Amino acid sequence: MQRIVDVGLAERRQVEQARGELDAGELNLDDLIRVMQRRGVLTTLQTEKILRGDRQGFFYGDYKVLYLIGAGTFARVYRAEKIANVKSGDDETSGQAIFAVKVLRKRFRDEVAQLDQFLREGRMGLKLRHPNIVSIYEINADTYNPFLTMEFVEGQTLRDLMKLRDALPPKTAVKLMHDVASGLAHAASMGISHRDMKLSNVLVSSEGVAKLVDFGLAALADRNNPEKIADCPNARAIDYAALERGTNVRKDDPRSDIYFAGAMMYQLLSGKPALTETRDRLQRLNVSRFEQVKPIQQVVPGLPPPVIQVCNKAMELKPDKRYQTASEFQADLKKCMQRLEAGPVQKIRADGKVEVTYGEDEEEAASEGEGLVVMVVESIVKMQDVIRAKLKNRGYRVLMISDPERALRRFDPLDDSPADCVVFSTLELGAQAVEAFNRFGEDEHTAEVPAIMLVDRRQENMISAAKQAPHRRLLPLPLKVRQLRSALAQLLADTPRR
Repeated sequence: MQRIVDVGLAERRQVEQARGELDAGELNLDDLIRVMQRRGVLTTLQTEKILRGDRQGFFYGDYKVLYLIGAGTFARVYRAEKIANVKSGDDETSGQAIFAVKVLRKRFRDEVAQLDQFLREGRMGLKLRHPNIVSIYEINADTYNPFLTMEFVEGQTLRDLMKLRDALPPKTAVKLMHDVASGLAHAASMGISHRDMKLSNVLVSSEGVAKLVDFGLAALADRNNPEKIADCPNARAIDYAALERGTNVRKDDPRSDIYFAGAMMYQLLSGKPALTETRDRLQRLNVSRFEQVKPIQQVVPGLPPPVIQVCNKAMELKPDKRYQTASEFQADLKKCMQRLEAGPVQKIRADGKVEVTYGEDEEEAASEGEGLVVMVVESIVKMQDVIRAKLKNRGYRVLMISDPERALRRFDPLDDSPADCVVFSTLELGAQAVEAFNRFGEDEHTAEVPAIMLVDRRQENMISAAKQAPHRRLLPLPLKVRQLRSALAQLLADTPRR
């Protein structure tokens, strides 16, 4: 009880009030501890330190340590609260009660290089304010007691998350990586690269937002020496050095962050690290570790193609084939999220089989049809279903007819036109569709109605026989419904409504 008061964790009055809950007579230490913790006088961490007889480490500057929330080789991170009677003029932290305090381990405080690296992280962090980067608010550079005050994130690291999961669903993995890329892009806009991209340096909040942390190895881009080749100054930077040496790029190439972010994405999707893990320095410096990475589609069969494309491009070994900036990486991850959200899109091949791909961006998903009517002359039921569904999703009204002759008869000269555009498919109808397409363009009452003919590009006789015009076009098979929609939009843009 006396130690609690001596180290400043509570006033004597608070301690005595807690003790008062216990029955009079001989005190039991376990009961006393239980009451102190229940009343909030002590936390578990504080109790352990009190019992050890510690007199220090309860406070860092204006912050009282509550719990240990992370421990690494170089530093420990504590959950801490700001002392109530300390007022801060910093509007950025006003109203905040809980913070993270990162403390350099004692054994490194006499090592100039480690202390400089620790303080460097703080200086870099002070410059960065972004929803996907953990904010640093204050640096205490006292060599006897160096610490950083940071934003407290309720959650866990990606590394801890992956210990509980074999792999993440593609949508979840892509969303988290988009957050990571957004943080990288912001840092890059200020000329800062991270240089230590790994799962343990990404925090995931309880709301599911990913935030970059630990810019201790961050580098300001050296634009004056682009030919400088990577060295290996630090064991933590060894993988970066190996990549940059192996690909013959200068040290601190910003594309290196993208590669290792891609490796993180790989592990989120597969549950397995992309690179062979080893403690051997020479093996880690060998470029063969990067050359032997199996493509993600071989490790996780059935991944959506957009996810495969983004992951593989981020992990391209040749730097000029990789994403050149974090902003490009971020943009493709956003498109990937939108396509996953839109769901699978069916592509019709020349043989009539349906191939599944993934949808368009959200901004392309507007109903461009606006009630326009498209007549489709197609005899294959599966193809009818695919085209009908995809055009209706874009606002078109679809009139499906399997007989070309019956389709032509629907355009009675005495009645209004039943459709704004007609699509003739040669996939099964062949020459019948070509003949109907030509007659449709020759008849006086249909000559001005837009028309499209779908034809296999190998069917040269059909292509040469088709009579085209600016409002009468051919589209190649195999067909992507997006191509058909694009052609419809162009043909109907200047066509008056029926």
